[in-house]
Amino acid sequence: MYKNKANGGRNNICGENIARLRRLMKKPNSQRALADKMQLMGIDIDKNAVQRIESGQRFVTDIELKAFAKLLGVTMEELTEEKE
Repeated sequence: MYKNKANGGRNNICGENIARLRRLMKKPNSQRALADKMQLMGIDIDKNAVQRIESGQRFVTDIELKAFAKLLGVTMEELTEEKE
């Protein structure tokens, strides 16, 4: 699989924000619960994919990014803000 040389080898810049915002959600806020909610929105994603996204191992499509933003109650721009 292709690895980016920027961002410490991460394949996305939104994963850390998704993980942080997921933990701030009302219960249940597990990776599985997030994946289940994404599936209800029509996004075919499972718990393992959420884990890989949050750890930066998986690329995120624009469709997934839009759904994550809606589910987490933030903008897509907020999900892609890099923390220093």
